Amino acid sequence: MKAQGPLKGVKVLEFVGLGPAPFCAMMLADMGADVVRIDRPGAHGGGASEVLARGRRSISLNMKDEGDLAICRDLISKAEILIEGFRPGVMERLGLGPDAAFGLNPALVYGRMTGWGQTGPLAQAAGHDINYISLTGALGAIGTTQTPVPPLNLVGDFGGGAMYLAFGVLAGLLHARATGEGQVVDAAIVDGATSLMASQHQLAAMGLWNTRRGENLLDGGAHFYGVYACADGGHVSIGPLEPQFYAQLMDKLGIDPASMPPSWTSEDWAAAKARLAAIFLGKTRDEWCALLEGSDVCFAPVLNYEESPDHPHMAQRGVYVEIDGVRQAAPAPRFSRTPGAVQGAASKPGADRDAILADWNASG
Repeated sequence: MKAQGPLKGVKVLEFVGLGPAPFCAMMLADMGADVVRIDRPGAHGGGASEVLARGRRSISLNMKDEGDLAICRDLISKAEILIEGFRPGVMERLGLGPDAAFGLNPALVYGRMTGWGQTGPLAQAAGHDINYISLTGALGAIGTTQTPVPPLNLVGDFGGGAMYLAFGVLAGLLHARATGEGQVVDAAIVDGATSLMASQHQLAAMGLWNTRRGENLLDGGAHFYGVYACADGGHVSIGPLEPQFYAQLMDKLGIDPASMPPSWTSEDWAAAKARLAAIFLGKTRDEWCALLEGSDVCFAPVLNYEESPDHPHMAQRGVYVEIDGVRQAAPAPRFSRTPGAVQGAASKPGADRDAILADWNASG
């Protein structure tokens, strides 16, 4: 596929890693960037099932081999963005840290993806998404039981990590193109996930949020913002926060608003939730969809990842694409003039060496 998207022509060098760094590279490739992935010699994989590695070419380089190290340095000299997700100090020990890289390419945007950050007491400790969001207060705020519920690895790895790395390197690219000055982007999941909590910090400052899980407006505490079980075992979600939308929900459910608790304070929520729970148990998920979907009651069925692509709204918008028989998310967001596209399935490690060296005019 010919590269297309708003980042067409941007050269990105990705050092193979796990989780957030590859997802960031996938996003850049979806937007048309020429992302070259440096894999380890002897690595296996590739193909459509490796969704996080889609859309970029691969070259295998042994960093203990002087010839391969020279190729790597040449690629760095020609890249606009570098992405790495190792522990602090690994790239420096390879002789490829920021100081060395800027010596080769002063305008380089050097993106570093870690959980704890490049500095701090925990910088050298191992960890995963669940640990990073534990430190930020995000995990402690999620769940309605005594035990917090991990929100997959969406809040840490991908929301607080990859998205902030992508934002950071593109902001750095604008600066580099304007000034010729490169810089390091220290994207730490603890920083990004904390940033994602801005709304909760604001609500707490206004006296509208407390630290008790399941007692707040957006964490399942409110009867008008939550998930309810249906007669067939399925679930639906409602979220009519605004009075006019809440009034419409009451009308659709046949409830006299005057019969509900007199206020929306948390002291009234438990009884109201019990009443709504009994009502929603009276119909199947599909029956509730027929009654509520498309109205202003702020409603949606709770779908699993296999059901989601077949929902009429998701299908009509083309939210999913199929690459070599593997269904996966289409590039997002969408652009009216320069739409992105999946640039192809993941290459086998090392498969594109000759083409990469030729296209980047690199020695080899």
